[in-house]
Amino acid sequence: MAPIRVLLRYGLLLCFFACRTSHATADYQLEAVFLFNFTQFVEWPSSAFARDDSPLSICVLGEDPFGNYLDDIVRGENAGHHPLIVERHRNADTIGHCHILFFSQSEAESFRRVLQGIKSNNVLTVGGFQGFANNGGIIRFHIVDNKLRLRVNLNAAHDARLTISSKLLRQAELIGYGED
Repeated sequence: MAPIRVLLRYGLLLCFFACRTSHATADYQLEAVFLFNFTQFVEWPSSAFARDDSPLSICVLGEDPFGNYLDDIVRGENAGHHPLIVERHRNADTIGHCHILFFSQSEAESFRRVLQGIKSNNVLTVGGFQGFANNGGIIRFHIVDNKLRLRVNLNAAHDARLTISSKLLRQAELIGYGED
């Protein structure tokens, strides 16, 4: 495995919980790295893919805070036999099938409606705003003492039939519905 991949997959996972963040761009760059890392630490059921070599899609809904950074991180990468692709959607009506769906801050008002529409579709939902995990989102990014942290809603992950690696869960705050 190339040294950069080792750094992205494992080294930054540790940094994710220890690194101090002070600038919004740095926060979003770190979040983009972890969207990639989630492809390595989450298992989707085989029924989530049309074929054994179908792409794993990382979708951004709403205003894109990542720019080209997310594209650069996933370019040429795979999750198992699944090549990674990035899709951007300005509104929920254009979403096809996503494996990871990142809700940007611009979608804070409408995310509950979107979650209802994708509830049983094996989608790892990720967001960074208050109430996200409490209302059915699976992973919420949040800042505590200038450190980027994860809050994981285990009930929502179970409902989506996703298996999250213990390596990821060990470092996260685990919640169920109503605890965000």
